[in-house]
Amino acid sequence: MRKAAAPAKRAAAPAKKAASSAKKAAAPANRAASPGKKAASTGKKAAAPARKAAAPAKKAGSVGRTAAKKSATPAKKVAPIKKAPSPRKQLVAPMKATAAVKAAPAEAVVKPAGGESRTALVRRARRINRELAEVYPYAHPELDFENPFQLVVATVLSAQTTDLRVNQTTPALFARYPTPEDLAAADPEEVEEILRPTGFFRAKTKSVIGLSKAIAEDFGGEVPGRLEDLVKLPGVGRKTAFVVLGNAFGRPGITVDTHFQRLVRRWRWTAETDPDKIEAAIGALFPKSDWTDLSHHVIWHGRRICHARKPACGACPIAALCPAYGEGETDPEKAEKLLKYEKGGLPGQRLNPPQAYLDAGGRPAPPLGAG
Repeated sequence: MRKAAAPAKRAAAPAKKAASSAKKAAAPANRAASPGKKAASTGKKAAAPARKAAAPAKKAGSVGRTAAKKSATPAKKVAPIKKAPSPRKQLVAPMKATAAVKAAPAEAVVKPAGGESRTALVRRARRINRELAEVYPYAHPELDFENPFQLVVATVLSAQTTDLRVNQTTPALFARYPTPEDLAAADPEEVEEILRPTGFFRAKTKSVIGLSKAIAEDFGGEVPGRLEDLVKLPGVGRKTAFVVLGNAFGRPGITVDTHFQRLVRRWRWTAETDPDKIEAAIGALFPKSDWTDLSHHVIWHGRRICHARKPACGACPIAALCPAYGEGETDPEKAEKLLKYEKGGLPGQRLNPPQAYLDAGGRPAPPLGAG
């Protein structure tokens, strides 16, 4: 059987060869057909430049239509004139101009937290002053004096010490040297010995003898009543001058002492630290007629309740208006223990206070050496 199949396979082989020859014969025909395909492809490539050439024409047409639309709608040309910036919009300053405006005025005040406006600041500051006026209706200068000469000397001596210490020292000084002429001719060593309890007694002796000579020689023995004259006296600055003008001559002035500086910054009335700039900033918040009493109210509050290290926030009558509330003791019972002078039942600073102070329950200070 295997032998019989072999001749059959040999007989089929010529047929396979014949089919292979037929495929080879068809290949040239396929190659002949490929130029036609290439020609068709070449025709497509030739048509591409024509389409590209047509594109500018389309763009030109588009530009033409856009130009036609613009020319057909003249309202758009008028619109920029209608939308020109109004005067109100021109008031919005650029960043550089805004920075310059903020830094320009020396009396500028710092805005409290929350963006308090200038108007709101003025209202709050004046309300605080009204509240303090009700709390301290008997507020007065806490230096004992009987005339302008005694006040100017006592104010110079109050530097770097308390009014109480000055009030305990000046009775002996004025008993021995009652007039400017007397103090001008005094022996410096004797004056130093009297002023020793006030501290810095040598410098203070030089100042009070010098200002006494100036008053006696330049102003006929009378304390001048003008700011420009007072500041020429030895040891007399603007603070001392305003104390004298406000309390001896009835002329308004702001006394910027350490208590005043501390409280106006704590209340965020101003951020200035220079006394002259503080004076200008606070003076702009109040009418001039309020300046002297304002000084008394602020200083009294700083000595009695709003202390430097331990403010008695829980006993403060203006706590609701103070942006610094909480810096001190807020518990009412604990805060009351921090009160000083008449608010805490303690003696005041003057040996001879006004009658109104005594009528309100104030107690005079003890004399020097009374214990």
